[in-house]
Amino acid sequence: MSEIKLTQFSHGAGCGCKIAPAVLETILASSSVQPNYPNLLVGNSSKDDAAVYDLGNGSALISTTDFFVPIVDDPYQFGRIAAANAISDVYAMGGKPIMALAILGWPVEKLAAEIAKEVIEGGRSMCLEAGIPLAGGHSVDTTEPIFGLSVNGLVDINHLKQNNTAQKNDLLFLTKPLGVGILSTAQKRSLLSETDLSILIQQLNQLNKVGEALGKIKGVHAMTDVTGFGLIGHLMEMAEGSGLGASINYSKIQIIDAAKEYLKQRIVPDATYRNWNAYSSQVGFEKGVDVMQAFSVLPDPQTNGGILIAVDPSAANEVQQIFADFGLAHFSEPIGILTQATEKRITVAL
Repeated sequence: MSEIKLTQFSHGAGCGCKIAPAVLETILASSSVQPNYPNLLVGNSSKDDAAVYDLGNGSALISTTDFFVPIVDDPYQFGRIAAANAISDVYAMGGKPIMALAILGWPVEKLAAEIAKEVIEGGRSMCLEAGIPLAGGHSVDTTEPIFGLSVNGLVDINHLKQNNTAQKNDLLFLTKPLGVGILSTAQKRSLLSETDLSILIQQLNQLNKVGEALGKIKGVHAMTDVTGFGLIGHLMEMAEGSGLGASINYSKIQIIDAAKEYLKQRIVPDATYRNWNAYSSQVGFEKGVDVMQAFSVLPDPQTNGGILIAVDPSAANEVQQIFADFGLAHFSEPIGILTQATEKRITVAL
């Protein structure tokens, strides 16, 4: 089983297999009139990370589902990464996860059941790190291996964070470096070194627990986790949903060092092109920015990526202290700011 390479059984890698933004818009479009559910605080009307339901006692239930095809070859690590990615949606809303159910699709005639067991064990171990039970789930026979979780969480309604509630002049922070899509593509092409694979797996295994702590800060106006649509896509959702624009400093955005080396070999995920085609018309570049390099990084699809945070300048010190408490002090410098909306929704400065 150790010789099995799961990524060779899938067409994509991690969140890079998400449906393209334009296609997703078509799928979700509906002409039917939906009834009003007063307790549904967050639903399909916004492009947020999870659904939120008011429990009527000052707290709310956060509910989310996330799954994908393998991003790494090791089945145990695949399970851990998929679980961390799913749990992240609860953290991105400022919530505390409480329970998860497994979602497993398995090509039983191609891959042994024992390998699927390792995937489940990986998911269970990540749930243990998050302090929640993997309480059940559902499985089907599929043509590609698929794994993920349905996760429930709780949040004090006063601490709930959405991705469309940013305010003008909010500072933007990001809690992880970019480049996961580049490295996972290098692995799928059998070009990733063992050292760089370790770097990839280490980042993919990091839970976004900091989101729960950030949710308690009043000056944190909006949050979202950066996943398959890349930084540019999820920032676009935040800015557009809030009726704002954004200016980001490309030089302030951290990139995994190893990813820079693979970029020199022109290793770019197909999803990067898909994301760029979806958002490029609303992105402007200031003089001095290397547009080709920015194109390769800003739309790079992330799996279990960092949390993108819109923060009132008066709360920046409080946020930076939380970062320090969680070992994230090296992400304490803002990467940009929310602005008045202009013709180009996002401006990339040097």
